[in-house]
Amino acid sequence: MEAPLSLAHIRINYSLKELTLEAVSADPFKQFETWMQEALTAKADEPTAMTLSTATATGRPSARVVLLKAITPQGFVFYTNYGSRKGQQLLENPFAALTFFWPALERQVRVEGSVERVSADVSDAYFHSRPRGSQIGAWSSPQSQPIPDRTLLENLEQEYSARFKELEVIPRPEHWGGYLVRPARIEFWQGRQNRLHDRLLYEVESNGNWHIQRLAP
Repeated sequence: MEAPLSLAHIRINYSLKELTLEAVSADPFKQFETWMQEALTAKADEPTAMTLSTATATGRPSARVVLLKAITPQGFVFYTNYGSRKGQQLLENPFAALTFFWPALERQVRVEGSVERVSADVSDAYFHSRPRGSQIGAWSSPQSQPIPDRTLLENLEQEYSARFKELEVIPRPEHWGGYLVRPARIEFWQGRQNRLHDRLLYEVESNGNWHIQRLAP
């Protein structure tokens, strides 16, 4: 009989960097861009990957990893099928949380805020920047719906490939587009020794300014 998997002893003592109030930007978006650039420079695995957490109207949560596609002065943008499980939950409860984790830099960023769809023009522009195969894929997948097997997806891909074969520009499906997460809280976390991590929280105030404070780890 195999021994039970032991996880309790697994730990890393973080020690690469520190995070201080004096060193960060007063603007959390600029601070995020700095950290994102450092993750890109460090060639961190999937630097734009983020855990997107949503909830039903009754508060039952679910989470999945998606990719960040834009940072704007208003917030963080990602794209998906509006009919997917996350799309349905955002329709019921238009709030979400994002979590970025860059182990190579011993850093984490947590974002919480309201969610709204981006404009059709913004969704169109991003959709048409994607590879043609990905555009066909957006038409072909009834995302989050039960399907009998993979053959259905392959048949739909062939069907839409044939339908759009003569078109230079594939139209964006109405069921697919972008969301903007407009943050009310953004927390920057830097791993430190002995689990005494650095945590700096930005919270938006009623006047639109950001208040920064340090949190205990």
